[in-house]
Amino acid sequence: MPAMLTVTLGALLAQAAADPTATLLFAGDVTLGYHYEEYVDEQIKKGMPKDEALAWGFARVRDVTTKADLFVVNLECPFTSKGEKIAKNFNFRARPELVAALASGGVDVVSLANNHLMDYGPEGLFDTLATLDQHRIVHFGAARNLAAARTPAIVDVKGIKVAFLGYFFLGDRNIEPKEVIASPDAPGVAGEFSDLAALSAMVKADVRAAKKKADLVIPFFHWGREGRAEPEPYQTALAKVAIDSGAAAVIGSHPHVLQPIDRSKGAPIVYSLGNFVFGGNWDPKDKRTALVELTVSKAGVLATRVLPATSDAYPERPVQPALVDDVDAGSAIFERLRWDAGTR
Repeated sequence: MPAMLTVTLGALLAQAAADPTATLLFAGDVTLGYHYEEYVDEQIKKGMPKDEALAWGFARVRDVTTKADLFVVNLECPFTSKGEKIAKNFNFRARPELVAALASGGVDVVSLANNHLMDYGPEGLFDTLATLDQHRIVHFGAARNLAAARTPAIVDVKGIKVAFLGYFFLGDRNIEPKEVIASPDAPGVAGEFSDLAALSAMVKADVRAAKKKADLVIPFFHWGREGRAEPEPYQTALAKVAIDSGAAAVIGSHPHVLQPIDRSKGAPIVYSLGNFVFGGNWDPKDKRTALVELTVSKAGVLATRVLPATSDAYPERPVQPALVDDVDAGSAIFERLRWDAGTR
């Protein structure tokens, strides 16, 4: 049985005893291009059935991920075989057929608000939107213009309306080109290049507007510093803005390592879930990751469950996460998350 930690908010549970509940499961960065695509092609050449090869990444976790009422990840690559590379350090993309990995893993919703979705320009973005729509995978955080990118994806989960918002922001350490971020008349991801005050105002307005249309609002931020286990000051500031504006929870990704889980006003803040099915690195030094499950009702988040995991077992099983069933390893991950069960 995998190690796990559950924190329950008793007052909310009592308040919502008669309300329907649902489980929302979250994982971090998913990149199905680069090494993932390379590994899939190698296995097909060696005789692995194509369907099995395409689904490789989620094979050891799908028993858990497919049981959640809603499974949400950060999709950190476009699905396209077209487009032109934009000028940046790393460019990822995956053939559209690799969307089968998401389907096999039970992924229902993806955040597109990250620094790799625009790696192959507008054409890569448009191909991604079309591919996800074709496979009925809900997406948010990137679109044909900024207004559309800021528009929440509202999903009805067992009668509970959940609105998802996505934002990309790296503060004053942003090495990505400005064209990654959408403008009023150009495609891209929702966010700001370096203006924290402007993004804070955007988040505040968007959360409040979404709250009028949905029971729960959950922003998914792509933020922080790569490889750093501590959140940046702007991460804590943005999380506070989101929750003070009515968000039920805050989820984060980008650093490729786990960052702490905290709470504010009873709402969980998951600063970074680290890598999950991440084809951008064959053998990451830090393989600690986790799934976070929120049990929710219309009243809010009732309980939070953390399932520790590892991102891969390279070279035997690359780019394939698995749940941790070793108590010591699981405890080390819980310590890394530094869960604080007290309300702030």
